[in-house]
Amino acid sequence: MTKKIFRNIILVAFLTLISCTALFLGVLYDYFGKQLKNELENQAVYIAQGLTNEGISYFDDLDGIDSRITWINSDGTVLYDNKADVSAMENHADREEVMEALENGTGTSLRYSSTLSEKTIYYAKRMDDGTVIRISNTQYTIWVLMLNMLQPIAIIVIIVIILSAVFASRISKRLVKPINEIDLENPENNETYEELSPLLSKINRQNKEIFERISEANRKQHEFSMITENMQEGFIIADNKTGILSYNTSVLKIFNIDGDVSNKSILTLNRSERFREAVELALKGQNNNQLLALNNRYYQVIANPVYYEGNISGIIIIILDITEKEQRDALRREFTSNVSHELKTPLTGIFGTSEIMMDGMVKADDIPQFAKNIHDEAGRLINLINDIIKLSELDENSMIHEKEPVDLYEVSKNVMMYLKAETEQKNISFELYGEHVEVIGISRILEEMIYNLCDNAIKYNKENGKVTVSIIQDGESIKLSVSDTGIGIPSAHKDRVFERFYRVDKSHSKEVGGTGLGLSIAKHAAIYHGASIALESMVDVGTTITICWDNVTNQ
Repeated sequence: MTKKIFRNIILVAFLTLISCTALFLGVLYDYFGKQLKNELENQAVYIAQGLTNEGISYFDDLDGIDSRITWINSDGTVLYDNKADVSAMENHADREEVMEALENGTGTSLRYSSTLSEKTIYYAKRMDDGTVIRISNTQYTIWVLMLNMLQPIAIIVIIVIILSAVFASRISKRLVKPINEIDLENPENNETYEELSPLLSKINRQNKEIFERISEANRKQHEFSMITENMQEGFIIADNKTGILSYNTSVLKIFNIDGDVSNKSILTLNRSERFREAVELALKGQNNNQLLALNNRYYQVIANPVYYEGNISGIIIIILDITEKEQRDALRREFTSNVSHELKTPLTGIFGTSEIMMDGMVKADDIPQFAKNIHDEAGRLINLINDIIKLSELDENSMIHEKEPVDLYEVSKNVMMYLKAETEQKNISFELYGEHVEVIGISRILEEMIYNLCDNAIKYNKENGKVTVSIIQDGESIKLSVSDTGIGIPSAHKDRVFERFYRVDKSHSKEVGGTGLGLSIAKHAAIYHGASIALESMVDVGTTITICWDNVTNQ
């Protein structure tokens, strides 16, 4: 702005100087032209008076006169001329000033030279005898005068421009200084030019409006950031060129990325075919879901296009961790398969035995054995169904029994009585150590839990082995452990033995019997009662399973 004011001041000063110089020269030229005309008139009067008194001899005494004097007869014949030979001069009857003088008494005219560099002024006066005395003089035209004065004019112009530049610089800075010092944050508190008051008022209103909009935008941005940053789901916004515009930290965790990924292509986050397909379909305007397996977890990628004025301007991608759902689905499928298999085995036995009996192919002596087979398979089937029902109740937390104080020592003692026959059959010693401690729970479920742990310890024990149940209270912690000296569990199977129908050795499971749900029921029963379950085992040494209640005083 300072430069613009400076240039404008210099331009105005230059144009003013040129205009004033031209006007001044024009006024002077006009003034001197009139002066010259007046001089010619006076000279004509004096010469006419002299001729009247002295005749043509008057011209002999005229010396030092620059004007050209011409005496013309009434017929136009030149009688005298002080600048030229009269005999060589043509008739002047057609001259404008002569004609005007003969008619009106006086006459004037202007004639320019062929180069227009000079102007000649003619003044003619009619004398009493009818002759005409004419006085003329030359004057340079205004352009010649300007050319003659070019050097001084140029000097003056240069001086004026320099002075104008100095003053223009100072004035422009002084003019701009109050504007530069305006506090645009508080426009109404400034003291500046009165002409700027409407502008400052408008800026003040706009500042308030902009501040309100920015505050609202920041609030919404903060809310958006708070929501997205606290989402466990990944959230990505990208433009129609796949450039990442916004994302939350969950995205970095999901894809195991360190650092900022803004403005990078979304395809650099994951180069799998499913992820690329989700992005490409969204950019084509198709809402789509893709299943992405990453780092032993499963994610659902939901990709949707974003439209602006009918065109796709970007995409939004939400990444949901569905590992638990996939695992549940896998467990459900496995459970269904296992249940189907476990149910099919006894049913096939029952169906086959009954079919043989129905066809009369069984001898009378064999009927009791066949009946026993049907009874055993039906019992196995009933036990399996009962175990499934128990697991379902524990999963859904739908137990209708009220919790009450239960003595773990007494419950364990009862379990030992139930399993006495089995321990005696395999010559296994069964010992109970500890003290009488109580937990809040359902007696039947706790008994089932301990029973399953002890039953497994017996089934997978060795001949002449040992099963030990210990109950210890240490401050606010209660531990119930069931140890055996059996075949043990390989390390590769320790994390899966609590799964439903999971068996370490499927061939050996037929020998020991059972439904394959014992440890799973024990785990869910422990969790239902707020306890944790842990397993320690060594192959051919034995296994110890511990149920632990913490903070029992708060139960």
